[in-house]
Amino acid sequence: MKRMLTQGITRCRSRWNHWKFRICTRRGYRLLLRGLAFLMALGFVTGVLPAIATGPGPLPSQILTFTPVKENYSSPLPLSQLPVPPVEAEGETLVNQGRELYQGGRFAEAVRVWNRAAEGYQQGGDRLNQALCLNYLTLAYQALGEWESAQGAIQESLSLVDSPETLAHRSGNSVSQRIRAQALNSKGSLELARGEPEAALDSWKQAEALYHAQGDLTGALGSQINQAQGMQTLGLYRRSRQLLEQVNQQLQSQPDSSLKITGLQNLGNALQLVGDLPEAQRVLAQSLSIARNLRAAADISNTLLSLGNTSRALEDWDQALTYYREAAATATVPITQLDAELNQLSLSIETQQWETARSLLNPITEQLATLPASRSGVYARVNFAFSALKMLESLSATGEGDSTLSAPEIAQILATAVQEANALQDPRSQSYAIGELGYLYKRTGQFSDARKLTQQALALAVSINAKEIAARWQWQLGRILKETGETQSAIAAYSEAVRTLSLLRRDLVAIAQEVQFSFQERVEPIYRELVSLLLSGTPTQEHLKQARETLEALQLAELENFFRQACLDIQPVQIDQVDAKAAAIYPIILPDRLEVILSLPGQPLRHYATELPQSEVERILEQLLGAFNPFFSDQERLKLSEQVYDWLIRPAEGSLGEAEIQTLVFVLDGLLRNLPMAALYDGGRYLVETYNIALTPGLQLLAPQAIAQNQLRALTVGLTEARQGFSALPGVARELDEIGSHLPAQMILNQGFTADALKEEIQKSSFPVVHLATHGQFSSNPENTFILTYDQKINVTQLQEILRSRETGRWGVTQSEIPPIELLVFSACQTATGDKRAALGLAGVAVRSGARSTLATLWSVKDDSTSQLMADFYREFSLGQMSKAEALRRAQVALLQQPEYQHPFYWAAFILVGNWL
Repeated sequence: MKRMLTQGITRCRSRWNHWKFRICTRRGYRLLLRGLAFLMALGFVTGVLPAIATGPGPLPSQILTFTPVKENYSSPLPLSQLPVPPVEAEGETLVNQGRELYQGGRFAEAVRVWNRAAEGYQQGGDRLNQALCLNYLTLAYQALGEWESAQGAIQESLSLVDSPETLAHRSGNSVSQRIRAQALNSKGSLELARGEPEAALDSWKQAEALYHAQGDLTGALGSQINQAQGMQTLGLYRRSRQLLEQVNQQLQSQPDSSLKITGLQNLGNALQLVGDLPEAQRVLAQSLSIARNLRAAADISNTLLSLGNTSRALEDWDQALTYYREAAATATVPITQLDAELNQLSLSIETQQWETARSLLNPITEQLATLPASRSGVYARVNFAFSALKMLESLSATGEGDSTLSAPEIAQILATAVQEANALQDPRSQSYAIGELGYLYKRTGQFSDARKLTQQALALAVSINAKEIAARWQWQLGRILKETGETQSAIAAYSEAVRTLSLLRRDLVAIAQEVQFSFQERVEPIYRELVSLLLSGTPTQEHLKQARETLEALQLAELENFFRQACLDIQPVQIDQVDAKAAAIYPIILPDRLEVILSLPGQPLRHYATELPQSEVERILEQLLGAFNPFFSDQERLKLSEQVYDWLIRPAEGSLGEAEIQTLVFVLDGLLRNLPMAALYDGGRYLVETYNIALTPGLQLLAPQAIAQNQLRALTVGLTEARQGFSALPGVARELDEIGSHLPAQMILNQGFTADALKEEIQKSSFPVVHLATHGQFSSNPENTFILTYDQKINVTQLQEILRSRETGRWGVTQSEIPPIELLVFSACQTATGDKRAALGLAGVAVRSGARSTLATLWSVKDDSTSQLMADFYREFSLGQMSKAEALRRAQVALLQQPEYQHPFYWAAFILVGNWL
């Protein structure tokens, strides 16, 4: 086998020059891969890919080193972890040696050295320095995923600091207090990593108190940033944001210094994590300005890298590339330069800037050749291999595959990464490296070897409880099993991946911010591919139920990714437990077909499919959306509308009639979200003429229940004047007057409509109905989802905080005794033009506002027809004899029966999201 490996490498090398990338013979490539597989089986090579960043999931900081975007183990130890100078020269040498190893990502070696140092201090009776070394060991054990060892080390460290012998000498001794604070920060880090965020918060609060008692601002700020991370994990995003704002205020009051640079950089990264990208950009820009003024070279490059990541998250590709280039050019350490160039490479590939991507291949290859063995080095190699493979796949599809790295060269990069990870005894790095090599085997059709490697990578991830890695390899294993025809085993693997993702709900928010992570690439396909498998052939009721649950879970994951927050409460609801006359319809667009699951009260689930490729389905849906323009041909519009009706409704017509269904509740997918279901056409009537219609992001997200009519009071808010480049809405005044004639209402109009005024009214009184008659936009980007006030735009996060401000208790937890908004109305908003996922913004507002129902428009509708429809809706609804969905249906039908408004453009845009009762 050794001869086989050598023969394969030789044959491949004979086909390429190291600096001119060509494809080796398939025979040589297969020999190379088979040889690698054999060496792995013997244990000579073990170990692949963070396609995310050059680091694993972040460990909380000890002091001002909180880096949620990427973890860089080449950076210095946290400031609070700087050792108290040991008395014994030998101990000091070992401690510093361990620090160097830790900084270089060589954690197993650091463990051995710090253990020797701790033993030496124990023998010498130096309890404080022994405690300090044990604290360091906790961090290294965490990095290795050795949780029990980390727990034992931190417990022993705290026991030593709190021992009677130490306490007897504590008076006036700030050293022992400082070490205890450091240990508490490490303890909090460990508790958070082990899924105990409440305990972590408590530990960090204790650490903060100790730092404050010593007048140590550095330590206190670091502990506060750690607490903010713990609050995010608990879903306390508002409280976390408030704490980060306090940190910012404290930093602003400090003179320019290295501390302020680092603090602002970490604050910027934290703000990026909670989704406030503009503020993150502002804070990071300030950090960069100070770093440049102080000529702090290392800080300049690190902050530029963070700014690049933030610009990338804002989809400002050109600016992100500029920041990455500057970061690489100003880097003072090789790993920072390499990180910047790897990010630049992956973004160039993502945006198909192939010349830029090609120009980076040789410099990165040269740097990797000189990189010392470390976790950062392993991750860099794996990231490079991932990007190179993605580039190869893209260019091969256009016949340009010979202009980039070849598959065997990528295999050699991964082989080196595996060998280094094995030498480091680092299971996280090993898992990433082996798993990515498994993907390479899968790509070449060597499924047996790919399966073995993927299972090995998965076992390593599970052994260190690295769920974010495990989910990836569970998905890869499912794909391999699907390719080999093992459908039931594939379903089991996919199901485990989805289950793991559900356990990672809050962690995924942080992972999604990593620089090479894409929700659409790395999470969404897992759900869709599982549904496709479950619905293939003749699915059982068990498989149909699982497919429905998976669709609901996908809706939840999409919304949490949209908001970068994972605090949506879920509670599964059965449709027949809510409304015996309602049917739920779940369409999902798959690569090769459109599937529909139908749920009728008291009946088994059923499904039906239309065999059309995704591209064709989406082409027809886009044509139909365009056809709702009044200038489009009526004949063509009706033809397209009937075609979509045939996909979604026609196969269920008989069942719907037999069950005497009155309301259709759609859980829509993809481009279907941008279309009005009310305007589907059966050849003679529109769907709204037969059924009440409602949309929901998922029955598990919204708890439908009827509103008590005696509670109806409305806060009506609007703009009639042209503001900030948006046209006037003269019909709004009449619209709000009409509402006031049917319900008790409090009105805010024009210059009175500000964010502060709206918040004040919301907090002052409980309004079951909030009606916003103003321009607005729903987008797949939260920053572009907004409503217009008299003097500004309120984005979706700000609007959520305003609408839920009356519910917030001390910790940002919803108070159950405060009644929610029953109906939230946007009567003049629209979805963003050209944004295929724009309706995510609408669904997100519906869920995050706390309102049980949201009535909104998919596009901007004529002022007069909107006023009339809204007046009819409120008149019907205020009678208290029908559901909101029925009231909307009657208002829409009344409008379409008028000759001047019979076109769907005038009435179909109005959709009800959430509680339809």
